Amino acid sequence: MGGEKVQPTPETTPVRPEDEKLGLFANLAYGIQHILTMYGGIVAVPLIVGQAAGLSPADIGLLVTASLFAGGVATILQTIGLPFFGCQLPLVQGVSFAGVATMITISGNGGIQAVFGAVIAASLIGLLITPIFARVTKFFPPLVAGIVITTIGLTLMPVAGRWAMGGNSRAEDFGSTSNILLAGVTLAIVLLLSKVGNATISRLSILLALVAGTAIAWAAGMTDFSQVGNGPVVALPDIFHFGWPTFGTAAILSMFIVILVTLVETSADIFAVGEIVGTKVDSRRLGDGLRADMLSSMLAPVVGSFTQSAFAQNVGLVAVTGVKSRYVVATGGAILVCLGLLPIMGRVVATIPMPVLGGAGIVLFGTVTASGIRTLAKVNYQGNMNLIIVATSIGFGTLPIMLPEFYHHFPTWVQTIFHSGISSSALMAILLNLMFNYFTAGNSEQPSVFGAAAERVIRYTDLSQLRDGDYYLDGKMFDADGKEIALLPAGGH
Repeated sequence: MGGEKVQPTPETTPVRPEDEKLGLFANLAYGIQHILTMYGGIVAVPLIVGQAAGLSPADIGLLVTASLFAGGVATILQTIGLPFFGCQLPLVQGVSFAGVATMITISGNGGIQAVFGAVIAASLIGLLITPIFARVTKFFPPLVAGIVITTIGLTLMPVAGRWAMGGNSRAEDFGSTSNILLAGVTLAIVLLLSKVGNATISRLSILLALVAGTAIAWAAGMTDFSQVGNGPVVALPDIFHFGWPTFGTAAILSMFIVILVTLVETSADIFAVGEIVGTKVDSRRLGDGLRADMLSSMLAPVVGSFTQSAFAQNVGLVAVTGVKSRYVVATGGAILVCLGLLPIMGRVVATIPMPVLGGAGIVLFGTVTASGIRTLAKVNYQGNMNLIIVATSIGFGTLPIMLPEFYHHFPTWVQTIFHSGISSSALMAILLNLMFNYFTAGNSEQPSVFGAAAERVIRYTDLSQLRDGDYYLDGKMFDADGKEIALLPAGGH
């Protein structure tokens, strides 16, 4: 925490559960398990963004290895820590899915250099506001976070559909039955492994389906591995391989909204893993974790990666395995760094056919939507306007998804911000939440029927007749001794 770090020695009992040292073999075994759990997610983002930016397979391979390297460094920083950076908890860091749709939009206007510039600038702003972020988290409750996460998933579903059809709309086989069939087979493999596999296989269902789908595509002559051997096997990441980043105001504003969402998600993950581990998480420790998140995100584009955040599935893995040591996760981070020094790994991943990605993407992106819905299910909708906030914000966010040309006649900066359904829904959710839940002057005493649940009314005179031990079962009332109590019909005496 802060500048004071607890470093237990082998001769002493760890002060905190997360400081337990299990030994090299256990660290490697459990560290590999963490990496396998999140590998499919960490390679998916560079594949998505690289394809959208029109990069070559070789360059997409570099994005993949850069993301592995950056994720490993970010994980080590978060778990081991430096003064004022790193929460020293078992959190695996990697490329955040929250920014995918926004980065696709930015890349369409300014290329991959504009994406890197937006990530650097927005992350720097996020780093600067970290000290005060804890004071404004009330403006980003589950209501707002759930809306944004749901919209992220909805925004990505058309991407999965285009992938399933082949990815390139100008290709002759775009939308062919063979492409869609391959996507369907991949989807079926994901579902089958999720159903019949044990816990470990179920968690790896996306990754295993990508491997199986690619193998099927190779057997059918639908993918080519001839370029895998072209290039070095081992290499350090190139600094600004894709050129110097460019900085646009609208792109930075759009990415800053993603950064706010990332800060909220990381805060939730830090508190969640702290509770699972059974250790104290105070405001200073939270700030250290958020600063590590933002510093990692700011530096990631230097080697060719994007925003970094904690992987929630690995938080779940800590709960399932009961292994609380941060050194286990730090070992996993070191493994990621090693994988990031193997460009050949990136070239192998880049050969995955688009229909295979599309089949897995339906589940992957649908899971994001489901996570948002699960968050919204925790929101209180009684006696307030929260349902109106959800309906309006998601509706506003889906407009550019359903009608990409909706903002076609607006200025460029408006198009960049609102062409992303995520930015649209986030801005609307924040503003409406402030309007209805904080600046309450003028709010109706009787909220709209669309915003409030139907009220139950019980007369006080009825309640006054109840005694201790009375209970209601199968339409009848009974007293504490099990004797039935007569119920009068409505209006009866």
